[in-house]
Amino acid sequence: MKDYTGGLPSGVRETRRTGRVTVALWRWGLLVGLVALWEVGARLGWLDAFYFSSPTEIFRTAVTKWRTGDLWRDIAYTSASTLLGFVLGTVVGSLVGLLFWFGRKTALIAEPWLVVLNALPKLALAPVLVILFGIGFSSKVVLAFLMTVITAAISAWSGAKAVDPALSTLLFSLGARRGQVFLHLVVPSSMPWIISGLRVNIALSMAGSIVGEFIASDRGLGRMIVYAGTVFDLKLVWVGVVVLSLLSVLMYLAVVLLEKLLGRLWTSGQEAQDAA
Repeated sequence: MKDYTGGLPSGVRETRRTGRVTVALWRWGLLVGLVALWEVGARLGWLDAFYFSSPTEIFRTAVTKWRTGDLWRDIAYTSASTLLGFVLGTVVGSLVGLLFWFGRKTALIAEPWLVVLNALPKLALAPVLVILFGIGFSSKVVLAFLMTVITAAISAWSGAKAVDPALSTLLFSLGARRGQVFLHLVVPSSMPWIISGLRVNIALSMAGSIVGEFIASDRGLGRMIVYAGTVFDLKLVWVGVVVLSLLSVLMYLAVVLLEKLLGRLWTSGQEAQDAA
């Protein structure tokens, strides 16, 4: 007799679990294999150790920088500017996109400009922004904000446009005001569109922050990489690259968890409305 607890037969659930374990083993196996090959290649002279260093040397350099306090301060600086720009850009952009629902003509006028601004190479404006806002923290946040705000606005407006007009008409016929329709229909219906853009926005935000540090900065992982390159300390360059990669993965995983949380909240809210 099959066990259908959880909505699926026990055999199907076991097969899926085994498949996930196999995928995870392959992922970690490839990572370990590449790191080991890198180390062996550097030790045996297959790779030029001056240019490519080795995992052990990179780790030793990272530990030294961490003990001096430089590395964790740079990580904190880059993380703060990235996350602040990401949050501000996502919130402001989503609000702008959702508010377009109140003025369709305004949205139709603004939509081509949003497309143009989204296509604009905003990273090319980094030198101007650094000169305008200074080499400090604010210029990095502004650049990260600009990298995310347009994408968030387009996603939110796309969700608002996708709302079923029949539902809006029904609510209006029942005496609902525009604000009530907006809060109880437009915003919940647009949430999947907003949530789907979070993964893209966190990557764009980090790119903006790092480029700002490349141009001019007194702290941050980007500044550390540029400084290490100017003094030919390629071990430190690799430390910056590896730490940035790990930081990107951690932020991506955090956003994935946030997506799942918001998705569950949205689903539970929809089920509560349907039950009511």
